[in-house]
Amino acid sequence: MGTSSTLAVEPGDIAEVRRFNRFHTRLVGALNEHLLASSYSLPQMRVLYEIATAAPDAAPSARELGDVLRVDTGYLSRIIAGLESEDLLERRSSPTNAKRLELRLTDHGMAEFAKLNAASAEEVRTLLEPLSATGRRQLVGAMARIRRLLGDGPQNRTFILRDPEPGDLGWITHMNGRIYAEEYGWDWTFEALVAEIVGRFAREFDPQGEKCWVAELEGQVVGSVMVVREDEETAKLRLLWVDEAARGLGLGRRLVEECLRFARARGYRRMILWTNDVLVSARRIYQAAGFELIEEERHRSFGKDLVGQVWARVL
Repeated sequence: MGTSSTLAVEPGDIAEVRRFNRFHTRLVGALNEHLLASSYSLPQMRVLYEIATAAPDAAPSARELGDVLRVDTGYLSRIIAGLESEDLLERRSSPTNAKRLELRLTDHGMAEFAKLNAASAEEVRTLLEPLSATGRRQLVGAMARIRRLLGDGPQNRTFILRDPEPGDLGWITHMNGRIYAEEYGWDWTFEALVAEIVGRFAREFDPQGEKCWVAELEGQVVGSVMVVREDEETAKLRLLWVDEAARGLGLGRRLVEECLRFARARGYRRMILWTNDVLVSARRIYQAAGFELIEEERHRSFGKDLVGQVWARVL
């Protein structure tokens, strides 16, 4: 019997997706005959949207529109005919191919679409208004992840760097403990060390010489790093981590660059960091940023036999 690398889809996962679909159709009123207190159905409004937002030199044909919407040809033809009868859209011969008929909105169609588009935006604004800024970022980010995972979202993902907010320091502790346990088998004593470092940073924070960056992608915290004062001339880089979901985007390199830029601006003469030789990806980032290995020592920590390393760079 052959084997397949594809994981079986769990019935519970299927049920959860269906539950979300039912929630979403109810949320946007897709079960109603008409939307936004108008005389138009959801399919009609979607056809108007696709035509209205097409580039001026790329008006779609009925066939192309069907490919985009994945709608049955006969059903789409009836929708288009109905919109034509209401003077909302028209078919014109393409200026480059007389046999190709382009779909374009009439003046009446553009006016109707403008009203519908404004009403839709207001409906979404009302939906988002009760949420906090963090809640909105999380919601919008989750929507982007859903689209991307299902093949429709933006593939060029962009992260943002920001200052920590309430709850972030606890999350940094949690993620460091979890990632190093999963990827390197380190025990809970490493999380205890991280908690000590984070706690000291919060208690003794000096904004003139210390900083923490939190990286966010699609509304989710996916990395962070800290710079703390070692002495008057030396800054120390601490707790660099990047979530698996954000690797390959250059986030680790960007976080280290921000640390170096900050340290120079604050007048430090050099930067140091402590790591372990098993953290190969992190060491590559440090080396690429100009750090040099200055000290090594074997130690037993976090349930493992490790080789600790001190790296330094002149600023």
